[in-house]
Amino acid sequence: MWVITACLSALFAGITSILAKCGIRRTDADVATAIRTGIVLLLAWAIVLIVGSAPSIRTVSLESVCFLILSGIATGISWICYFRALSLTNVNKIAPIDKSSTVLTSILAIVLFQETNHLFLKLFCIVLIFAGTIFMIQKSNSTDTEPSSSKWLIYAILSAVFAALTSIFAKIGIENVESNLGTAIRTGVVLVIAWGIVFAKKKYKLIPAIPKKDLLFILLSGLTTGASWLCYYHALQTGIVSVVAPIDKLSLAVTILFSLIFLKEKLSLKAWIGFFLILAGTIFMTIYA
Repeated sequence: MWVITACLSALFAGITSILAKCGIRRTDADVATAIRTGIVLLLAWAIVLIVGSAPSIRTVSLESVCFLILSGIATGISWICYFRALSLTNVNKIAPIDKSSTVLTSILAIVLFQETNHLFLKLFCIVLIFAGTIFMIQKSNSTDTEPSSSKWLIYAILSAVFAALTSIFAKIGIENVESNLGTAIRTGVVLVIAWGIVFAKKKYKLIPAIPKKDLLFILLSGLTTGASWLCYYHALQTGIVSVVAPIDKLSLAVTILFSLIFLKEKLSLKAWIGFFLILAGTIFMTIYA
């Protein structure tokens, strides 16, 4: 069952990247992140109420709460970095770097959770994914002279690092917590961070000027994010972290496909080679790890 929910997480995550890119074309990335986080929170608590896990919040240990909060903080930072990068360049440049968090997540899972089954195969797949990521990193176009042209790479790398920490903290935090409830708790932390940044930078003044079309895409990306998170943390709770993470990162294939079809973004031959290396590493790790 956890394999199915991990695959659904990948599908929704891939769609999210495209919807989010469409939503921040004329809208500030921080404002968009705050709005979509609110949608995710509403969806998460709605699921909690539907499945009836809300009363179990009284039995959540302090340790679980602390790790869920750490997971939420890491998620908030990862999102902020990701959407800042997304506002500076194309989806197909950021996606492979962001999805390379699989490498760090898998290494940490092997070390911390002793997930050493088929260790050499896992390490080989990690090398494939890392090599593919390097191949897929593309230089900016003629705008390389602009100050923002070099920043997207830094933001994308930070997004990947904190995304990996998110999975590790969440695995520990939801060990004895119903997965939907754990998702709802950590989403609340992300919401506080996202809106805290909006108010600290006084960007709330930009909200009334958000184009309706952008707002629609932001809201839709919030729904798909919520669906992805609910599926991912259910899989994370019952499955193997070093396998769940690569399955989830198959969202890269969805993201690349949709970026080619709907956003008309193109990949170089080198990037295609990198894409298939990442895909091969992820599939092998999923099947045999």
